[in-house]
Amino acid sequence: MSHVLFRLGRWAHRRRRLVLGGWLLLAVVAVASAIGSGGQTNDVFTIPGTESQRTTDLLKRKLPAFGGGSAQVVFATHGGTRVTDHRQRAAIEETMRRLGDVPQVGAVSDPFQAEAVSPDQRVALGSVDFTAEPGNVEESTLDDVERAVRPAQDADVQVEYSGSVYPGWRTEVSELPELVGLVIASIILLITFGAVVAAGVPIVTAVLGVLITIMGVTAVAAVVDIASASTTVAIMLGLSCGIDYGLFILYRHRNNLLAGMAGEDSVGMAVGTAGGAVVFAALTVIIALCGLSVVGIPFLTVMGLCAAVAVLMAMAIALTLLPAVLGFAGERVVRFLRLPGRPGWTERVARTAAAEPERTRGAAWARFVVRHRWPALLCGVLLLGVLALPATQLELGLPSGSAKPTSDTQRRAYDLISAGFGVGANGPLLVVADGAHGEGDADRIAKEVGDQPGVVSARPIGARDDVVVIQAVPVTGPNDPATADLVHHIRDHREQVAAGTGAHVTVGGTTASNIDVSAKLSGALPVFLLVVVGLAFVLLTFAFRTLLVPLKSIVGFLLSVAAAFGAEVAMFQWGWGEHLFGITPTETISFLPIIMLAIIFGLSSDYEVFVVSRIKEVHGETDDPRRAVAVGTALAARVVTAAALIMFSIFVAFMATSDPTIKAIGFAFAVGVLLDAFVVRLTLVPAVMAIAGSRIWYHPAWFGRVVPDPDIEGRRLERPER
Repeated sequence: MSHVLFRLGRWAHRRRRLVLGGWLLLAVVAVASAIGSGGQTNDVFTIPGTESQRTTDLLKRKLPAFGGGSAQVVFATHGGTRVTDHRQRAAIEETMRRLGDVPQVGAVSDPFQAEAVSPDQRVALGSVDFTAEPGNVEESTLDDVERAVRPAQDADVQVEYSGSVYPGWRTEVSELPELVGLVIASIILLITFGAVVAAGVPIVTAVLGVLITIMGVTAVAAVVDIASASTTVAIMLGLSCGIDYGLFILYRHRNNLLAGMAGEDSVGMAVGTAGGAVVFAALTVIIALCGLSVVGIPFLTVMGLCAAVAVLMAMAIALTLLPAVLGFAGERVVRFLRLPGRPGWTERVARTAAAEPERTRGAAWARFVVRHRWPALLCGVLLLGVLALPATQLELGLPSGSAKPTSDTQRRAYDLISAGFGVGANGPLLVVADGAHGEGDADRIAKEVGDQPGVVSARPIGARDDVVVIQAVPVTGPNDPATADLVHHIRDHREQVAAGTGAHVTVGGTTASNIDVSAKLSGALPVFLLVVVGLAFVLLTFAFRTLLVPLKSIVGFLLSVAAAFGAEVAMFQWGWGEHLFGITPTETISFLPIIMLAIIFGLSSDYEVFVVSRIKEVHGETDDPRRAVAVGTALAARVVTAAALIMFSIFVAFMATSDPTIKAIGFAFAVGVLLDAFVVRLTLVPAVMAIAGSRIWYHPAWFGRVVPDPDIEGRRLERPER
């Protein structure tokens, strides 16, 4: 493989105008396709195989008014005014009438007719059911909803919203995190290379890769449902991986130039050596992301595939476009900055790192770890173990309005509903009876549901032909484990609930859907981990031709991700970061663990490949395994440090948003990357390899005969074929 990559790098360098033109043409085609197709990402969310999804599908067929998204409209008065006062009641009734005339609205529930007025007559609760799924409700419809509530607002009635879809429910996507991440990445690269051109090249190539990916995804969105979050994850990984892969190859190229190698040979050698690590690192990330498809939830599958395409694009650009751009840059990548008062300092640092890596701080750290390998191993494992302890209290769920900031309408609605009707009214269940006949069956089933332990009230809210919809209000909130128990209890006793009617009862609605999603994700987690870890183990075994290196890599990943989960639970679930991050303590979002496992596993394998490939490269030149660990780690430390800090900065930048879910995701990813890079890959890995010595490279004799050597470290390029 090293020879193939060497020739590819030299070819791209020689044919740089052709390569650059090809990539620019691809970018133009991608942009034109996105604009021409009119594709747009959406927020259509389905969970095949769950009862809540079957309930939704049934309602779409037989009772479309209840088959889509829903909103609760909360009316509140203050001071001495009551919602039942003549002026306020008339305004609320007029508002509900207008809401019934809004396009895509299938049914409305007037709070006075439904007797949904709080005992103190200060809060009234109306509901709006849409005929379309939340992701397919038009913005113009939500604008009409806002206009329809003006009579109530004009009568000094506070109006707030909650539910699965309502005005302002979509999280505004800001470009600020990406911009902040790019600025910080530029600073890190400038410090790493000490040259403006060298710092700019990885960023420019990574941005081009992200542009092509996002435009391609947008074009495909014209024919396939693609969740809006997919582009956010693709951008996050496309930028970070694109910069990291470019950094790794450019760093080798720059060191080759400083050692006196000619430009074309230098690029070829960089791609032939560092490029091999990039290929295996990228393939590991791609495997982890594609592994999201085993969960069986379409939006996660699409998210993983979009992110995998972004990583694949980053790899392709690093292996082809980057060598071409380096051909244009020439010697400018070693044209160093001159700092006031310290002339020549940046050049001295760079030349020392290239020619005398044993004098760098990374080398000092590597020698320290090798010398004190047992204490380093024990301290590192102890640190990660302590950080992981809170993960034993991990609680999964989809955050409700209670997790939102008080400036959010959903949070204000949640608080008003809780005060007026009890916390359970924030998450009503839809009990659907298919095959019920007449009001008698509807009332009988509603009474049975209302008599179940944990139900405050149950009443029919819609019927058509042989389908009846009953709204059941639990005692507990939407994210309380007792509510999940209630859903399962009703499902387990459905025959009793429908006794004498011949109807088949199912439980759906937003709350039940969230419970089903969390259960499905929890059940899929072990299978996902087994598939992804198994495939990655095979890939890394092939790359390094040993069983112990992949095993060590996977154990290190499990330690770092457990510690990241622990930090997440402490900060966001226990509330240690409540004031620091401006969040409300709540359960961990249910799809975070599986996404985090995929992404952090992929990125941790990146750093594993970068570090171990350099150790293996040095090991091939010396009979001293511990010296190979120290020198190899020293050679990789600078670039891995820069790569990890870039990843960390991009993830942290996403915490600048106001959405608590995005904050939690950004925090978990940032902590996971930081711990994995510095504690695991630059501390535990060299410590374990120094302890194991040459045994770390052991493989059975048959393995060496059967499995080909990919030459990931590029030993065969010492005398490359020209």
